[in-house]
Amino acid sequence: MNPKSAAISPALAGAFAAALAAIVTPAVAQESSKEKCYGVSLKGMNDCAAGPGTTCAATAKVDYQGNAWRLVPKGTCTSISTPQGNGSLESIKRG
Repeated sequence: MNPKSAAISPALAGAFAAALAAIVTPAVAQESSKEKCYGVSLKGMNDCAAGPGTTCAATAKVDYQGNAWRLVPKGTCTSISTPQGNGSLESIKRG
């Protein structure tokens, strides 16, 4: 490795780390202001956790599925009203 390459490598690594931090930090901040709210998503519109036989996001098979959640602003979940009842911070067993 020549001296010029040796000087450039740490600078590139630092720039890459700074760029990665800039991308990740807003996502972490956004998640901390949100909470999982079960039973409020429409069919296929859940963020994750839609029960056995499903993979994750967009897999809710029915509207307001009790074991499927969406991220909502922190503190609002239980005030969200649906035809099946209010949202819940825990999975809802319906049936």
